[in-house]
Amino acid sequence: MTKRDTTWRTVILTIFPEMFPGPLGLSLAGQGLRDGAWSLETVDIREFATDKHRSVDDAPFGGGPGMVMRPDVVDAAIREAKAKAPDLPLVYLSPRGKKLDQSRVRQLADGPGVCLLCGRFEGLDERVLDAHDIEEISIGDFVLSGGEPAAITLLDACVRLQDGVMGKADSLSEESFEGGLLEYPHYTRPQDWQGRVVPDVLTSGHHENIRAWRMAQAESITRERRPDLWAGYAGEQTRENV
Repeated sequence: MTKRDTTWRTVILTIFPEMFPGPLGLSLAGQGLRDGAWSLETVDIREFATDKHRSVDDAPFGGGPGMVMRPDVVDAAIREAKAKAPDLPLVYLSPRGKKLDQSRVRQLADGPGVCLLCGRFEGLDERVLDAHDIEEISIGDFVLSGGEPAAITLLDACVRLQDGVMGKADSLSEESFEGGLLEYPHYTRPQDWQGRVVPDVLTSGHHENIRAWRMAQAESITRERRPDLWAGYAGEQTRENV
């Protein structure tokens, strides 16, 4: 795939714009933001409220605990975001969405950017999801207080893949999930630490043996810790060898 010459864009719809860029303003991601490898813009959903209290939520029809984000307010914010970046896919961070994986991260990272809608309270009025082409994504089987931390997680995964952010491409290709496996163990100095010694193969200088050891370790760890990943990897290997 050819490298893009344009900045990878992000637009965040949230009632807490001050939460961004948060940790993404630090370290390599922050430097990439300052260097123009990626950009960040927020849309404050409260700016589209129509009452003096700037209300973005209301009680749910049918009763029940909590509040629900109003469709009219959120719709107006979405239309503003789409006007700013009509080519960006719109993603709603939701625990009922399809679970985020490295494949989807790469797809988003290779595109023009992403527009992320951060929910709050009990969630978003379903009619907004029906009215717009919104992809629902979950970062895991747990519940957060809002979509902002999930958005930061998704952005971190995508931003680090942008040209000029992480540095060496080979360091990315050997990470967990890139080849369908979890990553192999890492070691550094001192060689002997509290009686625990670095495996001899890693100090042998025999690069082929090192690659074979790392692959065996990655396979073993994946098989033990993530049988779901291992099943997919083993199936793919079988198909390739047929």
